[in-house]
Amino acid sequence: MKRFWFCMVAMLLVTGSLFAQVERGDSLSASQELCLIWASRVPVPDINYVPVEPPRYWTNGIMNQVGFSQLSLTNWAEGGSGTISMNAFVDMHANYAKGNMIWENRAQFSYGFIQSFEDGYKKGDDKIWLNSKWGYRAVNDLYLSALFNFRTQFSNGFDILGKDDEGRQIKSLSSRFMAPGYVSLGLGVDYKPNNVLSVNFAPLTGNMVIVEDERLRSKYGNDPDEYIRYEFGAQLKTELKLEFKNWKLQTSLILFSDFLNKPENIQVNWDVNAGLVLNKYLSATIRTYLIYDDNILIPDSKGVLAPRIQFKEIVSLTFTYLIGNYKKMS
Repeated sequence: MKRFWFCMVAMLLVTGSLFAQVERGDSLSASQELCLIWASRVPVPDINYVPVEPPRYWTNGIMNQVGFSQLSLTNWAEGGSGTISMNAFVDMHANYAKGNMIWENRAQFSYGFIQSFEDGYKKGDDKIWLNSKWGYRAVNDLYLSALFNFRTQFSNGFDILGKDDEGRQIKSLSSRFMAPGYVSLGLGVDYKPNNVLSVNFAPLTGNMVIVEDERLRSKYGNDPDEYIRYEFGAQLKTELKLEFKNWKLQTSLILFSDFLNKPENIQVNWDVNAGLVLNKYLSATIRTYLIYDDNILIPDSKGVLAPRIQFKEIVSLTFTYLIGNYKKMS
């Protein structure tokens, strides 16, 4: 092969020299003319060069959803109140995979409100959620992992305690930015057999419950002078992603046991995000959130504080816009 290419290069050099002589008008010897005739009859090889794309280790994308509804009533015998509501949801991911290492990052932001013409403004949905998972393959589908999570909300939230004699609502502050805020870091193993299922067990998990507002600390289990409450225990997180044609489902269940305070009281965070894709831009979505934490005290209709199951459901017809290589609920 080396000899072939050497001959080809030598022939090209000789041929180029002969053509240069012809262009200058120099006379050629018989042997040179013979070489020129022979070289002109040799077909030039057609080399198809296929460019090689460099490997891509990062994948990222953004999903933006906006839902809106309006209700107007005029002389409606059955009663009711006109309302305007809107909810916005942004889901972003940036994932890295190379060799035996993975690094998955996700951020979700949501906000929604209901404006009632009789009862005024009410916050419907409010969420800041950041998640990062690093893993290194130990064997087959099992990874050594580190899992980080941060949760809080954008704006103030209120409990509606009733109405005064003049019909005005009696409100009590229930939350605000970083009141509460949750920071979690867990070390353990992650079982990831495919892109559908992920089971993460972190027997070494530390949590920080941050309550910036002194008025709300007792509501979330902190002492009046306790800006940060520390928790240490074990966490189990299961994620499931399913797709059936134009119907998609993603669910995440987190169970945590605090070894430092009543480990038998399991904290539960369960999110479900399901959607029916109608066309390129429209989707029908349902998102639910279930939370149980023995440290969080919630008032009933009589104002009695006690641990209770928290549940939120959001059903909407949304305008959806995708950026990057994002797949809806991927």
